[in-house]
Amino acid sequence: MATKTSILTFYLTLSRNQQIFRWMTLANLIVVNVAGLALTLLNIFQCSPVGAAFKQAAPPTAVCIDIVTIYLSSAPVNIITDLAILFLPMPILTAMRLPRRQHIILILTFSFGAFATAVDVVRISYLQSAFEIRLQEVGKQDATTSRISEQDDFAWYASLSFMWSAIEVHTGIICACVPALKPLAARIIPSILRDTSDPNDKSQIDYVESSRPQLKTSANIAGQLSPSSPSGPLPCALQGNEEDMDMMDFLTTPETSRSTKNLQTRVTNTHSRSETPSTAYLDFYNMKEKKPMTKLSNKESLVPLALVTILFFMWGFAYGLLNVLNSQFQVVAGTTSGQGLGLHAAYYGAYFVGPLTVGRFVFLRWGFRATFITGLCIYGAGTLVFWPSGVLTSFPAFLVSNFLVGFGVSILEVAANPFVALCGPSKYAETRLNLSQGVQAVGTVVAPLLAQKVLFKNVLNAPSLVDVQWAYLGITLFDVILAVAFYYMPIPEASDEDFEEMARNGHSINSRKLFNVPVVYITLGLGVSSMWCYVGAQEAVAGGFENYIDAVSPKSVVGPFNYSVVGHTVFAIGRFLCALVEVFFKPSHILLFLSIGMIVTSALAMSLVGPAGIAMIVLCQFFESGIFPLLFAISLRGLGSYTKIGSIYLTAAISGGAILPVIMYPVTNALGLQYSFCVIVAASVFGTIYPIYLILIPAAREQVNPVRSQWQPSLPEDKHISPYRKASHIFHTVVKRRKGNDDSCTAEHVEGAKEMWHG
Repeated sequence: MATKTSILTFYLTLSRNQQIFRWMTLANLIVVNVAGLALTLLNIFQCSPVGAAFKQAAPPTAVCIDIVTIYLSSAPVNIITDLAILFLPMPILTAMRLPRRQHIILILTFSFGAFATAVDVVRISYLQSAFEIRLQEVGKQDATTSRISEQDDFAWYASLSFMWSAIEVHTGIICACVPALKPLAARIIPSILRDTSDPNDKSQIDYVESSRPQLKTSANIAGQLSPSSPSGPLPCALQGNEEDMDMMDFLTTPETSRSTKNLQTRVTNTHSRSETPSTAYLDFYNMKEKKPMTKLSNKESLVPLALVTILFFMWGFAYGLLNVLNSQFQVVAGTTSGQGLGLHAAYYGAYFVGPLTVGRFVFLRWGFRATFITGLCIYGAGTLVFWPSGVLTSFPAFLVSNFLVGFGVSILEVAANPFVALCGPSKYAETRLNLSQGVQAVGTVVAPLLAQKVLFKNVLNAPSLVDVQWAYLGITLFDVILAVAFYYMPIPEASDEDFEEMARNGHSINSRKLFNVPVVYITLGLGVSSMWCYVGAQEAVAGGFENYIDAVSPKSVVGPFNYSVVGHTVFAIGRFLCALVEVFFKPSHILLFLSIGMIVTSALAMSLVGPAGIAMIVLCQFFESGIFPLLFAISLRGLGSYTKIGSIYLTAAISGGAILPVIMYPVTNALGLQYSFCVIVAASVFGTIYPIYLILIPAAREQVNPVRSQWQPSLPEDKHISPYRKASHIFHTVVKRRKGNDDSCTAEHVEGAKEMWHG
């Protein structure tokens, strides 16, 4: 605790202008000290009476906490804070404009914290071994408390863990002291910090040039955490004020004033032959900024879509792992089916809280990239909480871990679904989202297979449940690495103005009203309610799938789990097929077809048995497959500046997955599982109101149906022009457009097309 507090206090001196960095450092500081204080108090007051903890042979009447379990349960806090300390300063350090060699050394210096994290993982590994030995010792004895089994052997089988605890503390102290070694390194090996042998070292010239106070560049703008713009105050040595040098200036200022003076001289000589950059030059430079995501072509959007699709696979993978882990936990802990339903409800209940709180704040304030990073961090923290859940074999702890994972995934979905739908030409929004959601469905197929056949194959008791926590540690590390990658990846953004422009260009009817209410609001409201019903029905089918197989075909040789894998596979294939079909048919018509198919198959599943019943529930999953992407993409069309708000509400509607399975539970107990499918039928019928509305109401139909030829210019109508001449005019217009430098038709091209039209 003291070592981490020292490092975090040091971080607070790195920059006075990075407010986000300071808030996150303070939050980390609070977590470290609160957790450290709690663990210290638990060590002191582990027994009642307190003095029993300090006796070699505790009195038989003493009641003690299992301290090894407490140590192991605190592992997630240690790992999370270690990773936060390691990666927090990296955005600031990588954005600084320094001589190349000094820049690399500075980043490597702060990366020494990775050694402390690695030592922490090793310590936890030995601590887990001690925990398993303790469980074996407890199982061999008829003791009423675990303290009796630890009287003689605890110091022995936990000795390696104690050794690595000492190594962890000393490694942390060494890492905290490394930055202060700069003067010593500059005195003994001065060439390691600077290289004055090359008079044309552009990195050093750029560093001094960027520090000139008279140049108003982006380097002087404070408070911007961006990998493309430097941050932080000017080094004091270059300002001529060495008395007020703070820690960041101490680390980044070159050691010798001579080298700085020489560099300044070379920069001055370089600029003596040229004037200060003009505004025209800066304006020309700013013209190279990234295009908004709404104006990207299919080719330009390919890379960012591929990156974000990784997130879809991740939450599909997490969903599949959670289902298997929760079922294994029920076996080990002996929980009831109602408690298992509570674990499922905790995951989907987080979808109601996450998007409306943290997701809304981050998404509206900082955009897509920040939302991705926030969701990944919370998701990673939630997976680590499974560690103490497995150690304690605690149902409340598993509830918390399920809720945290759902919370993180819900924040990811707030940004990921609209990103895929809006990144690129809007006419292919539904196709793109179905493809990405198809990858997510592949994750739900792979994860149960991997969990059932490899990770959780031998999970029969508490020690074996603890062993699988290493898989979740790997997921957490992957989340952190992915969050760092998303910080530096070229992820396009879009403002509310861009969304408003897209809505204006696509349709002119968004201001129309139905029953004195704007049609876009009615479309969004019905989309949210339909989403709630659909996800609830989908989770009710998925949750009761294996029990349904047992009910309709109890002597099946294939087995419920294998049929479940078949159902998930059909679900994934259905999404890819929907992406293909959407190229040729209107999304609203496909949505109506899928909704009717879901109603019919779920109704038939109520009465059919044997292979016919199995076929119906598998087909029900097929018809479910494309509904979610269609609902999401269609409901976002035409919202303009309210697009982000619409995404937040649609994501919150996924919380329906927590309600409908709970409604089905008493119906199943009273009337049987097959009869309880009436709940699914009712939810599907109510959700079908939405596609019927989209088809029958003209204003809604024009709002949501994609325009397949948005590239065409606005030309006057003339009924006497033959189709051949129309095609010829359009062809020449397109040729002129592609020869232009801009992506959109210029006024000159449009006028030329009009002249050709009337010619």
